Order: sequence, then structure tokens, then C-alpha cells
Amino acid sequence: MTDFREGAERGDDAVSEGGSGSAGDEGGDHPVVNDRTASGSVRSGGSGLRVGYVPGVILTKWRRTWAERFPDVPLEAVAIEETDARRALSDGVVDLCFVRLPVEPEGLHLIQLYEEQPVVWVAKEHAIAAVDEVSVADLADEEVLTDVTGVNIDRVVAEVAVLRVPLSVARSNNRRDLVHRPVVDAPTTTVALAWPRDIDRDLIQEFIGVVRGRSVNSSRSARERADRVAGDGAGKRDGEGAQRDGSRKQDARGGGTQPASRKPRKPAPRGGRGRRR
Repeated sequence: MTDFREGAERGDDAVSEGGSGSAGDEGGDHPVVNDRTASGSVRSGGSGLRVGYVPGVILTKWRRTWAERFPDVPLEAVAIEETDARRALSDGVVDLCFVRLPVEPEGLHLIQLYEEQPVVWVAKEHAIAAVDEVSVADLADEEVLTDVTGVNIDRVVAEVAVLRVPLSVARSNNRRDLVHRPVVDAPTTTVALAWPRDIDRDLIQEFIGVVRGRSVNSSRSARERADRVAGDGAGKRDGEGAQRDGSRKQDARGGGTQPASRKPRKPAPRGGRGRRR
């Protein structure tokens, strides 16, 4: 299996709701749950989240933010092969998954996050390694592979073939015998966050807010929590108002405390102007 490292640098353009930062920046000292490789076991539920990610996706920034906001809620990151991402969601192996489009959208919520630049991955001794960039036409005489497997990487090292992959995949793999060059006119690929339509947990909405770059105060989930608190307060106020209304009705029937009687008006002093006779 190819050795994908989550902590490698990336150069993709992130599309975040807040408009700041790149997708999955690294850094920070917050402890996070160790990554695991999906083994097909169905998620058993619980208070935490299990998030899958395909090769090239870096979760460091999002996991750090999650640890800061929800230090008592575990977040488990699960490495998943691209071909297994859809099944991992359908089988309940993960709650959400960072996928590379296209995937079968039926029954899924999908949020497109960012575009990835395509590159060609070649051996350091290959002729392409001597140039800064290539076009699709420059690859016409090459055997172009797109599936990153151990066998295909061996073929690239032997200069029998080249790999066209997203930049994030090439950068996240620790291969000193390979180099990558941008393919300037090849289509980009899209990374999206997916989760089943029939699952809507509060923690999922919280994680979406983290990924979209929402701050604690501006997140939709935070507003929803505030609305719930406000609703509880309104219910309490409504109950108090109803109690006051009932008291008024009881007073009107004579069963309550009677209002204090008014003091009699003082007579007007003599000698003042009076009515003419």
C-alpha cells in the first residue's frame, strides 16, 4: 500500500465560507486522535465523530480547531482509499468523509470544498523532470496512469509510465525518487465533504462549521444552540405570563386581593371662586 502521510505540505486552493486559510493547514500542538485505516468495521455510535479522508486530504487544521472547540469530544480520522469512500459512508464505517469527486451522489449531502491542481508524477531521471511544466499534448507519447498503487509507482520509478494525479497526492507521498510537474491544461479535481442524508447529528453540523471556516460566534450551529436557549427562555416567560393572566382572571371574579381604596378628595377651600347664582 502506498505510504500517504497526513502531515505533508499542500498547495491547493481552498474554498472556505470564511474566506481565510487553506484547507487543512498544518501546525499546532493540540493532541489529536491517531489516524486509522478503515477495516470495514461498522461505526458503533457514541459521543464522538469518525471522519474518513482519501489520499491527499490533510485534516490537521480542522482537527486542531475541533480540539480547541470540543476538547471532550473525540474526533477519529480514518484513512480510506478513493475507491472505498462511497461504501464507507453507505456501510456506516464513518460519519463523514472527505471524497474526491465524482462519487455517486444518491443519498448523500455533498459540500464542494476546493479544487486541486493536476500534476504529472515522474522519475527524477525522466525527461519531464527537466522542464517546469507540461501540457496534455506533451504526454501523448507516455503511458499515463491515474491510479496510485504500489505497482503503478514501481512502473513510474522504472520510467515505463507516468502518473497524473492531484498535486496534494504527489506532495503527501514521501518519495525522494519521484518529482512532479504541473499539467497546465488538464482538468482540476474537486474535494468535497460527504455524509449520508438520513443522518443529521448536531456534531456533524458542528464539524461542517469547522470545515467551512465559521467562527464560534458566526457558526450556524452556534446560532441554533442560542435559538434553543432563547426558546427555553421564551417558554419560561410564556409560563410566567400565563400565571399572571390567571391571577388577573381570579381577581376579576373576586377571588383575589382587592385593590386598595382611593383616598377621598379634599373639599375646595371657602372664599374661592364659585358658581354664579
